[in-house]
Amino acid sequence: MKIVVCVKQVPDTKGGVKFNPDGTLDRGAMLTIMNPDDKAGLEAALRLKDQYGAEVTVVTMGLPKAEEVLREAMAMGADKGILVTDRVLGGADTWATSQTLAGAIRNLEYDLIITGRQAIDGDTAQVGPQISEHLGIPVISYAQKIEIEDGHVIVERQYDDRYHVLKAKMPCLITALAELNEPRYMTPGGIFDAYNAEVTVWGRDKLVDVEDSNLGLKGSPTQIAKASDKVRKGAGEKVTLDPAASVDYIVDKLKVKHVI
Repeated sequence: MKIVVCVKQVPDTKGGVKFNPDGTLDRGAMLTIMNPDDKAGLEAALRLKDQYGAEVTVVTMGLPKAEEVLREAMAMGADKGILVTDRVLGGADTWATSQTLAGAIRNLEYDLIITGRQAIDGDTAQVGPQISEHLGIPVISYAQKIEIEDGHVIVERQYDDRYHVLKAKMPCLITALAELNEPRYMTPGGIFDAYNAEVTVWGRDKLVDVEDSNLGLKGSPTQIAKASDKVRKGAGEKVTLDPAASVDYIVDKLKVKHVI
């Protein structure tokens, strides 16, 4: 079985977020981590590898520094890492990103594609399903449990206060929740091997069946009108009252805000 996992290097929000003048994220200037949902998807693939002897290939699109997230994935146990990077891909929204990743995946053999449900920098949950649409394969989203049986994938799909059990014939794409599992740590031996392994780097020329008009900022139908750091709240109104007056004051404020 061959599994492709799509991962994304996202800003570590604890280190602050910076923007370019055009409103896009300045990814080169920020500390980064592997997107949590993607990491759960990677762990799911590695568990299938442990169980069935699957080959796991990890693909990411990003700046050259995104190679770091691939080496982390290989240190966890992935077999191969592919970085898709090119200046023409910069500024992509979900449409252009999914077109790029689908174009790269068309070069690969796969039975199963796993992506995270969504990335913490965009929170759209669109890229995984869009990839499946471009490739013409079924998708099961919000996976909280994955099993393989006779060429089919069986998934518990989270839904409000319950879950659905869905079965699809492979090839299939699954989007994983961070709650799907507890990702393993990198091993010392895995780290050593990962940093001695070769990461495959692909540019625009390796994307199959993708028009230039669907790539990068120019190929993105979604445009950012304005972006800014989180606005800090002021100190607010401070009053000093006795207990009885404090209760009346709070109740009055709740009524004004239509809370009660």
